[in-house]
Amino acid sequence: MKNGFWGNLKRPMFVLAPMADVTDTAFRRLIASKGMPSAFWTEFVSADGLALAPEEGRRKLMLDLIYTEGEKPVVAQFFTSSPENMKEAAKLAKKLGFDGIDINMGCPDRSVEKQGAGAALIKNPARARELIRAAKEGAGGLPVSVKTRIGYNKVELEAWLPEILKEEPALVTIHARTRKDMSKVPARWEFVKRAVEIRNEMGSPALIFGNGDVMSIDEARKRVEETGCDGVMLGRAIFGNPWLFNEGYIPELKERLETLIEHISLYDELLMKAEYGAKSFAIMKKHFKAYVSGFNGAGELRHSLMESQSPDDAILILRGFTAKLPQAGH
Repeated sequence: MKNGFWGNLKRPMFVLAPMADVTDTAFRRLIASKGMPSAFWTEFVSADGLALAPEEGRRKLMLDLIYTEGEKPVVAQFFTSSPENMKEAAKLAKKLGFDGIDINMGCPDRSVEKQGAGAALIKNPARARELIRAAKEGAGGLPVSVKTRIGYNKVELEAWLPEILKEEPALVTIHARTRKDMSKVPARWEFVKRAVEIRNEMGSPALIFGNGDVMSIDEARKRVEETGCDGVMLGRAIFGNPWLFNEGYIPELKERLETLIEHISLYDELLMKAEYGAKSFAIMKKHFKAYVSGFNGAGELRHSLMESQSPDDAILILRGFTAKLPQAGH
């Protein structure tokens, strides 16, 4: 089947967006234990870096390609403007046991765009098509997908999406904003609906996912009903809420803080002591505000956590706080 493993999943599908320095293997493993999405993406990884960086730089990039079996199905996401490097990255993903390959054609980061990658590809459809072909060549039968936007400076979906669909990707995720919009305006889901119509008019087998501003699975279901899309990708809604895909589940405060302890422990184990090198504890700190808010003493606790120097420090602070909380049902 052209859609690969995607064709075996129940629809509608609800998946986790790739977010740099957020959706690493530690967080994905935690999410999988609390409420599994239909599929995971890795953080985006530079295909150029994998091909060209010196050994130390390459080892650092490999940290973003670590995953555990409990995270499957998991898709490796790459960015580049080089078809050759994309082909090699796809080969690596196949070798590492990933279930699919995704090409980032929507990132607005200037350093990514300077390379002709990310959202810059919206202005270069011929190269975008080359990259899909190269990924397929390297993927060895794994499904290749694309994550993109509805346009660059203006909405260009009518011209842009058909170019991608001509290469028969398994899936196209539409972030319902232009590159110019960044995240400053509300996502325009009417264009996800239009993307579905364009797909249908072309008779393409590609799945269409929508992305942008969805904060719950209930809201995601409504978006599917409104647009006819095959699934929804959720991003910022996961901050401090690894239960997002466990529809309707709301943890008590103690469980939330104990889950943060679990998150820190996984980050320490999987990414600060990894065979490829180590990530900084500072990256983990961006989660603290999301977990630690909306209750008495949250400000002071958050301040203490931000001052902590290591995972052990942070865990000690959290255990001290949770020990004073009333037991559930009391």
